[in-house]
Order: sequence, then structure tokens, then C-alpha cells
Amino acid sequence: MKPCLDVMNLDVCFDVLNVLKRVTLKVESSCVVSVVGANGAGKSTLLKTISGLYRAAAGKITFMGEVISGLEPHKIVEKGIIQVPEGRGIFPSLNLFENLLLGAYKRGAKNIKANMEYVSKLFPKLTERKNQAAGSLSGGEQQMLAIGRALMQNRWYY
Repeated sequence: MKPCLDVMNLDVCFDVLNVLKRVTLKVESSCVVSVVGANGAGKSTLLKTISGLYRAAAGKITFMGEVISGLEPHKIVEKGIIQVPEGRGIFPSLNLFENLLLGAYKRGAKNIKANMEYVSKLFPKLTERKNQAAGSLSGGEQQMLAIGRALMQNRWYY
């Protein structure tokens, strides 16, 4: 079976410093993978390179059988790879519903209702508070909202 995400012999350099050297990672469909390491080990660099925020000096990244290395970040998001930032990155003055809709803006109206229903099943607390300002949520609730917003872009779970 082909991996869902395949990172092969990835090198990432900043000026003359080789930050990642020959990193290989395979993620099978329906699997959860954790990248663990000390501060400065390259975890964020790996994720930012997969997302297209950094360019690889060497190697190849494929997602769902398609090469994504070298694509612009917005094109990678359109393929279905979405990052949830550590700082959550919600829009505090918008309500929960509006924040979730922003996750689907690139998709137009296609499947927004199904995505909302899926996110509501995962995070029922968000549905209860859909009209509440996102900035008034607790940190954990804001993290749920950030994950829910990322899932609004997704398209293969229904």
C-alpha cells in the first residue's frame, strides 16, 4: 500500500547550515504519527517544509501519490495538508461559526454543511457556543476551534 504522505531523503538548509539531513518519513492512511525531539532538532522545520513554507535543498515529498515538494503553500493546503499553529491563530473578534467558515473559504460552498456537521460531532462544545466571540474561549477551547477550522478545509472524511 502506498503511503498517504511520503518524505524521502529530505535536506533543508539555511544558508550554509544543514538543518535537516536525509529525513525519511512514511505515513500510511488512517495512521497517526508523532515527530518527537529536543528543541532545535528540526521538528518545526520538517512540518514547515512539508507545508511549503520552507524549500527543501534535496529530497521529495509526495502526498496521496502526488509530488508536492516545491509547490506554493496555498496549493499544498488545497491538496489537503493543513497546519494548526501552536499559537492557535484564531480570529478573536469573530465568533466560532465565522472562524470555522474561514477554514473552508478556498472551497467555496462545496461540502461546507457536511464539514460543519463533522466538526460539530468532534467538538460539540463549539456548536453550543457558535455565536460566542472566539477570543472569550479558554485556551483548550481555542485549540479545538483551531483544529476544527483546519478540518473545514478537509475533503476525504465524509
